[in-house]
Amino acid sequence: MLNRKRNDRNHTSHETSLIARGTLIRGDLRFSGALHLDGRIEGTVLGEGDDAMFTLSEYGQVHGEIRVPQAVINGHVTGDVYVSARLELAPQARIDGDLRYHTLEMAAGAQVNGRISRQAEEAQRELPAPDAELDEAVPA
Repeated sequence: MLNRKRNDRNHTSHETSLIARGTLIRGDLRFSGALHLDGRIEGTVLGEGDDAMFTLSEYGQVHGEIRVPQAVINGHVTGDVYVSARLELAPQARIDGDLRYHTLEMAAGAQVNGRISRQAEEAQRELPAPDAELDEAVPA
């Protein structure tokens, strides 16, 4: 059992890409799996797949648009951010642009200088029809 857990960890770790501090990428970046950014990207960051996870450290910077399903941001973003599932803004996060999210967790100290809006559910659930007995019990 211990070996299986160790193998599972290794399996997911090779799917994480790291862009180190001091690295500059000019151009759009598409990724799947997980991306951890300590450097700087000048261009669009696009996460492909429902499990794509983008992490921007306190040293990281993005000058461009971010479109990912999940993100943890603790660095500086100049551009619009679209997160379709879950977004965590850590204490040193600073976003200069509009923010659209589905689920948001925001720590004290995080800043968003732009519009913040929640993305609506794709398919809204319908409530079940009221029970006939309940209709008779409630006076009109």
